[in-house]
Amino acid sequence: MHVLNLPPFEYKVTQLGPNQLIWDVLRRKNVVLTPEEWVRQHVVHYLADHLSYPKGLLTLERGHAYNQRQKRTDLCAFGPEGKPLLLVECKAPKVPITAAVAHQAATYNQTIGAPFLLLTNGLQHFCWRVDFEQRRNEQLHEIPSYEQALALIN
Repeated sequence: MHVLNLPPFEYKVTQLGPNQLIWDVLRRKNVVLTPEEWVRQHVVHYLADHLSYPKGLLTLERGHAYNQRQKRTDLCAFGPEGKPLLLVECKAPKVPITAAVAHQAATYNQTIGAPFLLLTNGLQHFCWRVDFEQRRNEQLHEIPSYEQALALIN
């Protein structure tokens, strides 16, 4: 798999027929190891192990309705009251983070309402604070820790 611009973590990969599987600590099962899943697993471990996001408040591939269609978010972190805090859109390392990717994530976030948005392909990371009242986004220089994110919204 591709070396990413995220800290390494201990992972368990197994082979099942033609597919490699990686153990997902949040879903508690093996999932097919695609390039996007590789990024997603790195982001999960980075948020939990380095930025202190509680694993119990992280969800992967959670469904939500948008324009009467069922969509899935890659990763969402929640605050202590159960409200969305950080919405993460993951792409494979070879997929550039473009305006179209940002638009996709912002569109999903209209339904979800997370005050922070992270776009990553594992090599490049873009994080914004979303101000729904002012209808603007402020790009951040780094991904906030769980404690910092909570402090910024309170």
